[in-house]
Amino acid sequence: MTPSPTSPRPEAAPWGSGAPPPGEAGARGPGDLHPGPRSGPAPAHGPLRPATGVSTPAGHPAARTADPTTTPPPGEAGARGPGDLHPVSGRGGAGENSPPAPGTARPGADAGVTATRAPTGGLLPRLHAGWLGRAVGCLLGKPVEKLPLPAIRALARATGNWPLHTWFTARGLPADLAARHPWNRRSAPTSLAENIDGMPEDDDLNYPLLNLLLLQRYGKGFRTTDVARLWLDELPAGRTFTAERLAYRNLLHGIEPPHTATHRNPFREWIGAQIRADVHGWTHPGDPAAAAEQAYRDATLTHTANGVYGAMFVAAALADAAGGTTDVHICLRTGLSVVPPGSRLAQAIRFGIDAARAQPDDFDRVVDRLHITYGHHHWVHVVPNAALLAAALTHADGDFTGSICRAVSGGWDTDSNGATAGSLAGLIAGSPEAIPPRWTAPLKNRLATSVATLDGIGFDTLAALTAQEALHP
Repeated sequence: MTPSPTSPRPEAAPWGSGAPPPGEAGARGPGDLHPGPRSGPAPAHGPLRPATGVSTPAGHPAARTADPTTTPPPGEAGARGPGDLHPVSGRGGAGENSPPAPGTARPGADAGVTATRAPTGGLLPRLHAGWLGRAVGCLLGKPVEKLPLPAIRALARATGNWPLHTWFTARGLPADLAARHPWNRRSAPTSLAENIDGMPEDDDLNYPLLNLLLLQRYGKGFRTTDVARLWLDELPAGRTFTAERLAYRNLLHGIEPPHTATHRNPFREWIGAQIRADVHGWTHPGDPAAAAEQAYRDATLTHTANGVYGAMFVAAALADAAGGTTDVHICLRTGLSVVPPGSRLAQAIRFGIDAARAQPDDFDRVVDRLHITYGHHHWVHVVPNAALLAAALTHADGDFTGSICRAVSGGWDTDSNGATAGSLAGLIAGSPEAIPPRWTAPLKNRLATSVATLDGIGFDTLAALTAQEALHP
């Protein structure tokens, strides 16, 4: 997702207003679950070490972890709604989910302790497939990001790639069509079939990397202020967009969360928080309620109402799949279970699922119906994109290629929808080997990123590091 950082949103709440959008059923302000701000200096981030047996590019700093303990008992999918999610506030006794003391990192975060045992139950291969799926789906959507739906269809049809089933290419594309519908200028040099050489940098991958660092430094009890501190330390301001850029600006002006999400931020119901949710789901296998609550604490730095609900929806669905659920329809229902049922986001997700079921043999007609219903929104708004994501995953019935191709072929925020669809479909596939190699081989197990300490890291390494964080209480 790389829209113009200052694109207006027609239905934005008034600048400076902290209220949810008028008429939002079930909407709540960002402060409802938000713990108080923390004070104290940012903790130092020590050297990272790889887990034993994990390949890492030469000279690359990979991760440390404290000795993992067993995971907490899996929660029941859909057992709790967002109103029942327990905020990690630090009040009361110092339980296993209490945040670290102000100004400190999680015990062992910088001690360089090597993990003594590997994750069990197939989690590691699932996470490896989830990371790869996110990258593949993002890369598939990059060259057509920002293009209108008719242009996407025309470009793919002209090269024999419709219905979409493989990478976009400029080979054989008529010159007049290329002139009418130019590829995304930033992405075409790295994301067309003939140009792919590893996974290029993208904010849809930067944020999962940042959230991996977040858990390494602060643990699962992190607070929203810790997310802000990490961004200021590790995220270049120029690699933020829309709600994230304005929240970053607010931080620089001395505004603290949750006001960073509401002060002069008309993008606070766009898709940015949703694309940051994967690690929260991946690290809570079988516990969607905890994943959604963790995603909430991240999302409220930048978003409110539906913008936050999108992150919770994705985190819960991914947590279900990370825990071993292989039915995509169950995962989607689990995601819906943590979203206020009267919200516009929940309504859009249900609409997307129903539209896909009504047209099982023609996804183009499903997309046309979605664009008629939600086309008045900005293309980066979370509501239409969540509807499309749900429709694509439902229609593909868990198939990896079908999931990412349908998500991208529906237009709007193509790389972000492809990434999230690929993440869930990858987890359901269960292992890298279950994803067709024509998708994964061009990535060359190499991810470029503007998160400097992780540039060039391999997806196998990222899976191992994520699994280690999943094992921490």
